[in-house]
Amino acid sequence: MYRDPNTFSKGRGAQERVNNRFENSHHESIPEFLEYMYREGEADKIRTTYQKIFPKTIVNKVLSPDVGMAYSMNPYQGCEHGCVYCYARNTHEYWGLGSGIDFESKILVKEDAPALLEVFLRNRKWKATPIVLSGNTDCYQPAEKQFEITRACLKIFLKYKHPVGIITKNAMVLRDLDILEALNADQLVGVHISVTSLNKEIRSRLEPRTTTTAQRLKTIRLLSEAGIPVNAMLAPIIPGLNSHELHALARAVSEAGARSFGLNVVRLNGAVGKIFTSWIHKALPDRADKVLSLIKACHGGSLNDSRFGVRNKGEGAVAEQIHTMARIARRRYFKNREFPELNTAIHQQYKTGQWTLF
Repeated sequence: MYRDPNTFSKGRGAQERVNNRFENSHHESIPEFLEYMYREGEADKIRTTYQKIFPKTIVNKVLSPDVGMAYSMNPYQGCEHGCVYCYARNTHEYWGLGSGIDFESKILVKEDAPALLEVFLRNRKWKATPIVLSGNTDCYQPAEKQFEITRACLKIFLKYKHPVGIITKNAMVLRDLDILEALNADQLVGVHISVTSLNKEIRSRLEPRTTTTAQRLKTIRLLSEAGIPVNAMLAPIIPGLNSHELHALARAVSEAGARSFGLNVVRLNGAVGKIFTSWIHKALPDRADKVLSLIKACHGGSLNDSRFGVRNKGEGAVAEQIHTMARIARRRYFKNREFPELNTAIHQQYKTGQWTLF
C-alpha cells in the first residue's frame, strides 16, 4: 500500500538521505521513484551493513573543552541507535557516506581496536589519563553484540590497570559487569548513562533503536548496586520537547542510584540541522515550529553554535531557565553526592614495575 514519503518513517531517526557536503555531485530522488519504493514496501527495509576498516591508531586526543574528556576511542563509526540529534553524524561524511540514513545503517567496524589500544597503553611516554569509550558513537550499539570489540577493549584496560570511562544508552553494558567490577576494585571505571525522556513516544521517535528509558534506569540501578559509579547524562535538553522533564529526569536517575548528572542544550551542527528539521516536521508537526524557534533562541537565532565554552550551554533566557532548573535539581536530588575521579596512579606503578625488569 502506498505511503506518502512525507510522513514519518518508524525505525530510523533520519527521515531521508542527506547529500555529502564533500561530494561534487549527487543524485536527486524523483517523486515517481519514491512512490514506487513506498508502494512496493522497499523504503522501510533499509538493512544495516557492517564494513571493517583498519585505522592506524585508536585513541583520539579531544581538543574541545566542552565535552569533559581528554581522550576518547570509538570501536565503531556510525551508530544504529539513530538518535536524530547526534552531533557525530557529520563525521560519516569524511568516509564518503551520508550523515542521514547512511550514518545509521552503514556501520564501520574497527576489529583491530583492542590490539591498537594495547600498543598505545604500552608506550613508555604515555601517562595515564582516563580514556573514554564512546566519545563519538555508542560502544554498546547493536554491532557490539556480534563483534564484542568493546568487551575486548575493557579486558585490555583491566590488564594494564588503566582508567576508562564509558558513555552509553544501551543496557548491554550489563553484559560486561564482571569486567567492570574488576576495574572498579581499583577505582578504574565510571559509567555515563544517557537518559533523554520519560515519555515513551518521544524517546522511541527521538532515539528509535535505543534501550528503553525503563531499561536505562534499571541499568543505573544495577551498576550502582554493584558499587560502580554512574553519572546520568540528561542530554541533550531540547527546549519545548524534553526540557519540561528535567526535574522528573533528575529525580528518576537519582532514585536509581546515579551519583551525579550532566546536561547540555541541544545544538544542531552541520547536516544535523537539516536532519532534525525534517524529522520534527514529520514526527511532531504540531510542535515543530515552536521547538525550532526555542532552539534558535538558545544560539543567537541559529540552530547551531560552534563557539567553545558556549555551544553546549546555550545562552539567552531559555538556556538560563534550563540551567536554573538544573541547579535546583542538583540541590534537591544530589545533595552530598559526587562522581569520583578515576585512579591514574596504579597504571604507572604497574607499567614501571613490569618493565624495569628488562
